Amino acid sequence: MLLSIILMFIYVRAKMSSEGMQSLFPIEDISVMGIWELLPHLYRIRVRLKETVEAAALFEPHVVLTVDSKGFSFRFLKQLRARYNQQKSHWPVHFHYVAPSFWAWKGGEARLRGLAEIVDHLLCILPNEDKICKLNGVPATFVGHPVLEDVLELNLRNNHIVPDWRAEGNAEDFRNKHVIPSGATIVSLLPGSRVQEVTRMLPIFANTLELLKETFPQMMTVIHVAPNKHVENFIADAVHRWPVPSVLIPGGMTQLRYDAFSASRVALCTSGTVAVELQLARLPCVVAYRANILTEWYIKYKAKIRHISLPNILLDSAIIPEALFRFCTPGNLAMLLM
Repeated sequence: MLLSIILMFIYVRAKMSSEGMQSLFPIEDISVMGIWELLPHLYRIRVRLKETVEAAALFEPHVVLTVDSKGFSFRFLKQLRARYNQQKSHWPVHFHYVAPSFWAWKGGEARLRGLAEIVDHLLCILPNEDKICKLNGVPATFVGHPVLEDVLELNLRNNHIVPDWRAEGNAEDFRNKHVIPSGATIVSLLPGSRVQEVTRMLPIFANTLELLKETFPQMMTVIHVAPNKHVENFIADAVHRWPVPSVLIPGGMTQLRYDAFSASRVALCTSGTVAVELQLARLPCVVAYRANILTEWYIKYKAKIRHISLPNILLDSAIIPEALFRFCTPGNLAMLLM
């Protein structure tokens, strides 16, 4: 018998939509990160959480698979399981894809132990996460990072035989399609995927470019726009006042993304998965991050790791320069990019 599987798109990639999957609501409604930043959206998130639990209970799935966004996902799983307990019926098997970053926070491993009550199996994307989960009573399997699958598919599609993990795009094709002069210095900008990140980081990036444009008179920017309607609208408006010529490219298109990376001289990005992609593309980058002052204080107090970008965390070494919190200024970013 085929199992019914309900997929809650907690962190939806464009590829999932292209496979015909449909979200219960616009994913932007719950795409919020931070502490203070979360407060204005709490009511809407609670409404969406209730809708999700109702939809799942009505669907009567055999398997529930939640993806990332532990704040929303784990509350959903807890409420769904409580509903099944109330009805004294057998609950579905609960899988969660992307383990919470327990290794980043003080007391993180201790909090793992409570997960076994709501999650039957964790699918981990980083090495050794599965071992630590199992030691804390949570069944887990290491399934690899999705970015590596993107790179593998990209190189196979382009018939590239690459001896090590490297993503090769087509710089010449990108320059020709976007009519970029041969002498232009291209800077890739990746300001984030959530509107709160983008509204905070993009003005800092603009002021950074203002400081650099005299040194690089033929500088152009390629702005990678996340598939989020609020982000798209904000960036489309911001480029009207942009200090240098720019090209906007949509997110979710692997080939175009790596073509742009190959054509670029350097990248400036908000912390996230993109730092891994930039390393695979062998593109030098600077990682920048600012948040609300309360969120920054919480991170400083609770974090037990020295770095914020994944390549630095995995290697426990500052291979990528990071400009974080009060050090994330246009002057510092310009100096690091130089």
